[in-house]
Amino acid sequence: MTNPTPYPTAPIILPLPLERAPAPVEGCAGCTELASVRDRARAVGDLTTVTDCNVYLRRHPVGHQ
Repeated sequence: MTNPTPYPTAPIILPLPLERAPAPVEGCAGCTELASVRDRARAVGDLTTVTDCNVYLRRHPVGHQ
């Protein structure tokens, strides 16, 4: 008797866009600060803060970008 296959297809592997960090808007002090915090967090391995900063940069006021 054969073992049943637990899943009918192979799992889907989704890419993590870690290399595509959002760029700060030039001349914006808020963006510059977020980018600075992100760089310091990355330097110490705090990927949670890196991700948070990326989210805040992407959610920056719509009219600003």
